[in-house]
Amino acid sequence: MEKLSFDSFTKKIYINTTKEKLYWCWATPEGICSWFLRKAQYFSPEGERRNEKDSMQIGDSYIWEWHNWDDQEKGQVIRNNGMDFLEISFTDSKVSVQIESQGNACLLTLKQYDIPTDEESRLNIHYGCSNGWTFWLANLKAYLEHGILLNETERDLRNIPLVGFEFVNL
Repeated sequence: MEKLSFDSFTKKIYINTTKEKLYWCWATPEGICSWFLRKAQYFSPEGERRNEKDSMQIGDSYIWEWHNWDDQEKGQVIRNNGMDFLEISFTDSKVSVQIESQGNACLLTLKQYDIPTDEESRLNIHYGCSNGWTFWLANLKAYLEHGILLNETERDLRNIPLVGFEFVNL
């Protein structure tokens, strides 16, 4: 059995959809904004902005913006096979998404790793992202299987000091 540690975590979820639809939800600005982000932009290594329908490519950079959070996340696309796997830099660590067909469903495996293990990173990255991804993967399942979104987009929660630690649907 693998030992749990603060430098990584894994989240898995079965979603009744196709690999193509699930990959689109992660790899394109249009797809990732349909269930996760307020705004996403991908840029080629030459700095050209990709179209909303175009998939991210290895070497691309990205800028993500959430609902109810004023900051931006910026990172790089490290690996991407165009079908069922991608890896990005994310919040001083890395995130990979693997999609496997399992009958009429897909098993999505998200791993966040290379997380620094200082006390602040344990709280903000390991604890915060682990809780965040749990919600966001459930939101993705609700979106793809039932056509609903669970995240808060109608109320402005940005002025609540501990919003990211207290609200489960940020």
